[in-house]
Formats: sequence, C-alpha cells, structure tokens
Amino acid sequence: MAGKKGQKKRFWSDEEKVSICAQTCAPGVSVAQVARRYAMNTNLIHKWLRDPKFAPDPEIIEDEVGEAPCFLPVEIVDRPGAEEPVPALAANATSGHSAIEIDIAGGHQLRIVGSYDPEALARLIRGLSA
Repeated sequence: MAGKKGQKKRFWSDEEKVSICAQTCAPGVSVAQVARRYAMNTNLIHKWLRDPKFAPDPEIIEDEVGEAPCFLPVEIVDRPGAEEPVPALAANATSGHSAIEIDIAGGHQLRIVGSYDPEALARLIRGLSA
C-alpha cells in the first residue's frame, strides 16, 4: 500500500484495537465518532469489530455501562454583556481556587472553578461538542 512520501503506515497494537472497539459500545457513541477521535477510517473499525479477537465481550460492556455515572455540578447563568473578566480571574487567583473557562460552539461557555476530574470534564466537553 503506497502512501504519501515520508509517511509510514500506522500500526495499532492489539490492546489499542480492543480499546477502540470497546469505545464503540458506549451508549450514544457511534463508530464514526470513535473513528474521528483517532483520525482513522470507519471501515477499519468495522473490520476489527468482526474479528472475535478484538470484538468487545457483551457481558463486560454491560457491566461497565451499568456503573454509576459521574456527573459534574453545572450552573447555567446569564452572561452580562459588558463584563470585565480580569477582576473575576484575579479574585479566583487570590482565593487559591483555579478557574477554567471554555467557549463551546453555539455561544455557550463552560466555567469550572475549583478541583475537577479531568476525565469527566473531557467526556462532558466531547458530549457537548458532538
């Protein structure tokens, strides 16, 4: 298989294949979304799913899906039109709390103050941007 000059064919380990195939079984996740996450073609994932070596075990997937979800506390507030963000950030810095502000498509803004679970935050952002 000839690729672009200087590019090598990607190699996926068996553990990576199993992990990628398992991600397709999560509720609300499509094969296309997983393929975009890894910048790969959906046909390759479908090929792996047909292989019993990489296909996820339905019993294991049911156990993982059955676990209690981890929710982040979210507060939706109206954003004033002419607010200076510098004093708010300065107040957070002096109180010892960290703050993260993320602008999401559609004009929404996500603000996280204090400690947080990075994995749960990443799942929330992926869910909101999909």
